[in-house]
This record gives sequence, structure tokens and C-alpha cells, in this order.
Amino acid sequence: MISGLLGGFGKWSRLTGSSDDDWIDRLNHIWTVVMLSLFAVIVSSGQYVGDPIQCWCPAEFSGSRVSYTKSVCWISNTYYIPDENELPRDGKTRQDAEITYYQWVPLIFLIQALMFKLPNIAWHMLNGYSGISLEKITTMAEDTMLASPEKRNEKIMYIAKYMNRWIETHRDWHYNFFVRMRQKFSNILCFCIGKRDGTYLTGFYLFVKVLYCVNVVGQFFLLNEFLSMNYNVFGIDVINFLLANGEWKASPRFPRVTLCDLQIRQLNNLQTFTVQCVLPINLFNEKLFIFLWFWLLFVTVLTFINFSTWVYYIVFSENKIRYVRKYLTILGQLETGFDKKVSRKFAAEYLRGDGVFVLRVVGKNSSDMVLTDLVQHLWKVFKEEHCKLPKKDDRVVSDHEPTEKDTMNGDVIHTKENNYNV
Repeated sequence: MISGLLGGFGKWSRLTGSSDDDWIDRLNHIWTVVMLSLFAVIVSSGQYVGDPIQCWCPAEFSGSRVSYTKSVCWISNTYYIPDENELPRDGKTRQDAEITYYQWVPLIFLIQALMFKLPNIAWHMLNGYSGISLEKITTMAEDTMLASPEKRNEKIMYIAKYMNRWIETHRDWHYNFFVRMRQKFSNILCFCIGKRDGTYLTGFYLFVKVLYCVNVVGQFFLLNEFLSMNYNVFGIDVINFLLANGEWKASPRFPRVTLCDLQIRQLNNLQTFTVQCVLPINLFNEKLFIFLWFWLLFVTVLTFINFSTWVYYIVFSENKIRYVRKYLTILGQLETGFDKKVSRKFAAEYLRGDGVFVLRVVGKNSSDMVLTDLVQHLWKVFKEEHCKLPKKDDRVVSDHEPTEKDTMNGDVIHTKENNYNV
């Protein structure tokens, strides 16, 4: 039973999580979380398995006093005074030089991991209110890549019909002036979230992207306060020191030899001792926080670039149309100007922002081949359920004068009443 449970946690799918976002999101909420959790384990092992502190005690101290001194200096804060400086006599100067972080490093790593995970938790908890299971769609689309042609076509057709039901269910059927104004406002203000306007998923996803950006920048300020130093420039100082000296020496931010003031009460006498202590754990802390600085910088740059890219995709409506037309062109569905006119309605008024967003997520988590087939089925469903071929005595209401080729290909279509006016 235990081996089965451990084997379940060891599966790759447990680590990678769901596929309803992009790889930058997973860089934040999976790989960074795993790395910080591993750091917490490493530091905890050094603290609780080994001996985290050693103190040079006076000769008159017995074994029990030595143990007591080590315990007191560990749970209280030691302080760092460089060897070339004279030991200050006043307590305030010593208090200002205290090192307050080394006992809490594992805890701060775990808090950081939780903060990186929170945006993903919010996304998983609330994206389902859009009315569609994005995780199931992306999982099914990913599974079709290795399925047989029959199964693959069946699954993609099922996804297309499911998306069509979702699109039609969450639509404003009373297409009056106020609805049109609200939809235009939603397109301009990308953070306006509305299921019936087709902007719930896109607006909420951008909000989650903002959370990722705020979190990764806030990590630097969090460590500033936690380490009581200017952690923002820590990596730059390391680079400058290496360039100037060619090798790395102990950083004053993570001193290995510190001082500790110890008071022992004997009857009415209060004796104060100043002992010198060694913090072997700072060997690990220094290297881990150096690596963490460069990792946070790397994640920050990628997260902000990714956020800007998604804003560009979502805010400008022409990007949605170009994205859908790219796959329709691959399928050979845009042979005439009238096809392009219909494709604009297909992208802007049928799929809308949320529908195109689902296609983008599917494409990022499967392949262009799967996405091309899905667009083909959606295009077919759109033309079958929302458009009809003209009758001989019908007048085509269109800005485009139909040609013989259009009629033969079935491209001249009337849209159903109250749907999409071509």
C-alpha cells in the first residue's frame, strides 16, 4: 500500500500538473515550487540532522554549559562584527548587527513556494465558472496525438460539439444597443470579465498573469525584509566581486563566524559572556540564495515577456481573426473574399475572445495538427448550425456580389435570424 502511494506521487503527471495554462505558468507554479521545497529540505537537513552551530566557550564551561550555550545562541540571534572592527561595547550597536534569519530559512522557502502556487490555485478554482472544463479539453486534445485516426477524429469532433454547446449557451440572444455597447467595452477593457460577452476566461487569465508578475517581483522585497539586507542587488554584488577578485569568498551577508552574548544568573549575580560561534548552515544558505537571486531574475523576465505577449493577443481583436484564419488557410477554406468575410464573423462573433483563447491553450498543450483539425470541425459546425445555403428565389443580403464559383462551392450563405449577419 505504501509503495503504491509513493509510486503515485512519483508519476510525472503528478509533477507537471494540469495542462490548462502555458509553460511560463508552469515555470512559476511547478518548477519554482519544487525547487524552493527542495531548498527547504536541504536546509532543514543541515539544521536538524547535523549540528547547526558550534560555539567557542570559556575553559570553565562544563559539557552541560557548552550545550546550553549552543542552544541559547541558536534560538537567540547572533550578530556579526568583522574581525578588523573593534567589538562594540553598547548593546544597541550589537543589536543592530544581529543576524535574524538563519533559524527561519526553511520556513521562508516554504512561504515562497506557497506564494508561487497561489495564482495557479486561484486559476483552477475559478476558471470553471466560465462554463467549460478547460483542463478536460486540453487533456482530450493531448490524448488524440497518439490515438488511431478514427478515435482521433471522434474525440476532436466531440470537443468541437462541446465547445459549440458552450459558446451557444453563454451568449446574449437579445442583441440590442446596450448589449453591443457592453461587448465593445469588454473588447477595449480586457480585464472586463463577462461570460456572455465572451471575455470571462481571457480577462481572468490576464488577472492571473498579473498575480504571477506581482508575486515574482514581490519575492525580492520579501527577501529584503527577511534577510535584513538589500537583496535586490545581491546578484550584482556577487558578479562584481567575482570580476574584481576572480574567486568567491564568504559574504558578510551570510557570515560563518558570528558572536553571541550569553547571560548566566548565579544567585543574585548576572554574568555576561561573549562567545564566538560558527554557523555551518550559512555555507548552504549563501549558495542557495545566490542561485535563487538569478533564478528569480530569470523567471521575472520571462513572466513579464509572457504577460505582454498575452495582452497583445487578447486586447487587439485583429489578432483573434488572424489566428483563426491561419488555420483556415492551411485547410484551404479561404478561397474567396466572401470566405474571409465569413471567417471574420466566425472568429469575432462566434468564437469571440474566450473561444479563441481555448484554441490557443489547446495549441500550446498539444500540436498544430490537433488544433488544425479542431478548427476545421468548429468551422464545419458553425456553417452547418448557424448558416444555410441560399434558395433559388432568395435574395443574398451581403456586401459581396456572389459569383458562380461561390454558389458552386456553397460559400454564399444566409445566416439564421438573430445570429450572425454576414
